[in-house]
Amino acid sequence: VQLQASGGGLVQAGGSLRLSCAASGRTLSSFSMGWFRQAPGKEREFVSTISKTGVATYYTDSVKGRFTISRDNAKNTVYLQMNSLLPEDTAVYYCAASQASYLRLTLFNAWGQGTQVTVSS
Repeated sequence: VQLQASGGGLVQAGGSLRLSCAASGRTLSSFSMGWFRQAPGKEREFVSTISKTGVATYYTDSVKGRFTISRDNAKNTVYLQMNSLLPEDTAVYYCAASQASYLRLTLFNAWGQGTQVTVSS
């Protein structure tokens, strides 16, 4: 599966952005999907994942209540709605796919190219 992330940009603290990840090559419903991010000088970290049907979701503690992951399998697209953004949310955001459970973070092995999110204070 090929993944293309978009929707990043520059936003002030407290603002919102919606990231999109378009999949091609395979039917999206075959994959658990996730968003990960990498800040400058830091390792890539998990942000959120969603099950193949979209029924179940999983978030890292720092984004709970602010970010919402969703998917539209008919459009082969996954979204990450980010509200109440903080400067510490600044990172390159990557979408990823896995044929395993959405809870098995180490098995996400198909990656998009990343989209930059910058939150100014």
